[in-house]
Amino acid sequence: MNAMPVEKLAPPAPESGKSPGSRLFPALYQSVWRWHFYAGVLFAPLLVILAFSGSVYLFKPQIEGYLYKDMLSVSEVGAASLTTDELIAKTVRAYPGTTISSITLPDQPDATIKMAASRNGTSTTMYADPYTGNITGMLNSDKTFAAFFKKMHSELVVGGTWANRLVELAACWGVILIVTGLYLWWPRSKSAIWGTILPRLGNRGSRQFSRDLHAVPAFWLSIFILILIATGLPWSGVMGGQIDRLANATNSNYPPYALAFMAKPESVTVAKDVADDLPWAAENIPVPQSMAGSYLTLGIQDIVGIADKQNVKLPYTISMPRGETGVYTISTAHVRPGNSATLHIDQYSGAVLTDVRFADYGIMAKMITLGIALHEGRLFGLANQLLGLAACMGLILIAVSSYVMWRKRKPDGKLGAPGKPKDKRATIGVLAIMLIFGALMPLVGLSIIFVLLLEWLVIRRIRPLKHWFSV
Repeated sequence: MNAMPVEKLAPPAPESGKSPGSRLFPALYQSVWRWHFYAGVLFAPLLVILAFSGSVYLFKPQIEGYLYKDMLSVSEVGAASLTTDELIAKTVRAYPGTTISSITLPDQPDATIKMAASRNGTSTTMYADPYTGNITGMLNSDKTFAAFFKKMHSELVVGGTWANRLVELAACWGVILIVTGLYLWWPRSKSAIWGTILPRLGNRGSRQFSRDLHAVPAFWLSIFILILIATGLPWSGVMGGQIDRLANATNSNYPPYALAFMAKPESVTVAKDVADDLPWAAENIPVPQSMAGSYLTLGIQDIVGIADKQNVKLPYTISMPRGETGVYTISTAHVRPGNSATLHIDQYSGAVLTDVRFADYGIMAKMITLGIALHEGRLFGLANQLLGLAACMGLILIAVSSYVMWRKRKPDGKLGAPGKPKDKRATIGVLAIMLIFGALMPLVGLSIIFVLLLEWLVIRRIRPLKHWFSV
């Protein structure tokens, strides 16, 4: 969301004799426009990457179903399937050096069984025919289609903490771009609906047409784009931690610990450290310990029986115990959020130490869980995917049209940013509002402080930079 044509967006000059109050509103408009412009210049390219990768990831089930069809489905459904213990034992015998960490049982009879494994130190995803036990295919877990686009979406492919924080920063500034854009473009008269709510289709090569390509999609898609950004933030590094702590502090995440034979564990090990396919709301549940003794470890098929007895809906994943006091974890971030479940099972006695379902979540956790399903395009099927695709494509159109407008109006030798308002009250007022955004979104706050220091210490003191940025 970048700068708009000067002749349309520049606020009208106040008439002589007007009161100071009447001059404040054009100055506020100018100040908001300036923040909107710079935020667009810096973060629109990153938002385009997020929109593109997100639009592709939305259709992960269909794309992976096509790419890996021979791995994901069996050629013939048998009369009876192998037990999970038999299947794992056959796999380990056939592929020495393989350790299975989790197994996912499907909900369709013609689907293969997915196993997360380590093969000679390499993280591997293996698919097995449940009727014959034969491996239908295997993939490096870090190089699958889903892994690539997930990394692009969360870490810009390059990976690492800095890339993840940059993605979060761009998403947070995306919120500010939408809010400031709505302020700038909100219709203030009946005639203003043209170019805001409805496009003007004449003069398609003009600035006006480019401006409408920016403003109209942004106006209609703003709410859903905001929802997409908000529902993605629970996964972020900084805001995600804040959201989780808020959910816990308000007792709105998961219920008090339910243990069968022991007190709440004091360890800092949480579910996401030991298990796969976890619902967001259960990722930070403390993990209990099995009561180590002279008992034999239960087989995986025994855990399947417990999952069936506890009415855990397929597909679900069973993660193996880690060490003598580790637990089996039955988990599913189900395509239908209401069926999500997380159970910790004593590996010796089979006691259900933890059982957390969607119904147990607090209000906040339920809303976030539904929001995540919406974000991933699985809340209401294909319609959800298409709605997400429209928002992503609209965001790309908004960014591209803003670039076209900027190129058309950019003067030689300057960035073409809106000028600073002359009324300092507007500058201070809008800055105060921006700092409130910064308090709510810490990375935004740090970036605002950095920009202010950069302007004060560098840009203002170097004449070519001052001229370029029109400071």
